[in-house]
Amino acid sequence: MSSYEDLVQDIFTRFPSVQKEGFKPGAYKPGLEGMRDFDKVLGEPSKQIKTIHIAGTNGKGSVANMLASALTAAGYKTGLYTSPHLLDFRERARINGEMIPRQYVQDFLEKWKPYFEAENLSFFEITTGMAFRWFADQKVDVAVIEAGLGGRLDSTNIITPLLSIITSIGLDHCALLGNTLAEIASEKAGIIKPGVPCIIGESNPATDPVFDAYQGVVYADRVEPWLWDRHEEILQAMDLQAPVQRKNLRTVLTALQQIVSHGLPTSVILGLVPGISFEERIIYGIEHTAALMHFHGRWERLREKPLVIADIGHNAHALKSNFAELEAMKRPLTIVYGIMADKDLDSIIPLMPKDAKYIFVTPDTPRALPAEEIRHRSGRGVTAPTVKAGMEMAIEEATDDTVIYIGGSTFVVAEVL
Repeated sequence: MSSYEDLVQDIFTRFPSVQKEGFKPGAYKPGLEGMRDFDKVLGEPSKQIKTIHIAGTNGKGSVANMLASALTAAGYKTGLYTSPHLLDFRERARINGEMIPRQYVQDFLEKWKPYFEAENLSFFEITTGMAFRWFADQKVDVAVIEAGLGGRLDSTNIITPLLSIITSIGLDHCALLGNTLAEIASEKAGIIKPGVPCIIGESNPATDPVFDAYQGVVYADRVEPWLWDRHEEILQAMDLQAPVQRKNLRTVLTALQQIVSHGLPTSVILGLVPGISFEERIIYGIEHTAALMHFHGRWERLREKPLVIADIGHNAHALKSNFAELEAMKRPLTIVYGIMADKDLDSIIPLMPKDAKYIFVTPDTPRALPAEEIRHRSGRGVTAPTVKAGMEMAIEEATDDTVIYIGGSTFVVAEVL
């Protein structure tokens, strides 16, 4: 009998993940037939659970966690499937914020390993099937499912959800999804199903015609959603404090209005502690998303003096907002930054705050762009041999008033955490 560690390491190496290997053959496997066949041999768990499906270039992780946290606080037994993980493989599948048990992972991987090998499944097909089977076994009331890449051909797209959500469209993974916003929107729109409503997080003249072709589409930034009269109060209390969370909150409240009105019975809250309204439970869940879901790396404050902020935003669409917020603080700024080689560094360099100090790092993954190349192409900053060394250098040189921002890649943030 193989150990948990050996089995997990085996699916990372034998069935490589995009997170570790990039978009190499075997790591990224477009198409749904392999996933549909695996779902069938698992007993079709995808059809045994109610789901909410989320895609988008940026914001889908925050929206997924906020929704799951709100529904958990409201009394629903809520599954959550997200990727990538930061610290522990089991972060990918959670129920009410608690990770999938090690024993379940071990038993599942051991039982189905011959099938993985015979059918040459991808890493993401394996983890998606495991999450769906666990959610069905645990009889969740609802599962929030985050698409891994794109939407149309993503392994998660075998579900017919209660609601689809597309958070935002930006230029990322262009080699696979398209070189224009409209082309990328078309791939994300692949999660929209006939008769299933869809929330679009932000309208854009370049992408609206794509989404307008579908029935049942609601733009969150064109409506006043449920509880929006309290949004400033909620934003101030939220433990997710990135500037983009205002936009994400609007998407979440629009989605929750749809889910509660048309998808999930409010009777589930009967028998809970009296005196706390359904709305207050929802708000509590949103405000405490990071704590309840153990959700890291989204404008996460790791230290106060100096102020250390970690964020996994890694493309120009996300970093433009983050860098603008850092500049608006008008404090001494040090940026510890690393990036994957497949990202569009040339579009990010012009967005970098001009008055900041830069320490470029190379996270411990073969996908990373060497720090020296970032320094050469950006024409600024210094390099550190490791993420840890870069962090130590930044803190050593900082004053209490300094802001240290760590980002550019999930891998950089994961090493710091």
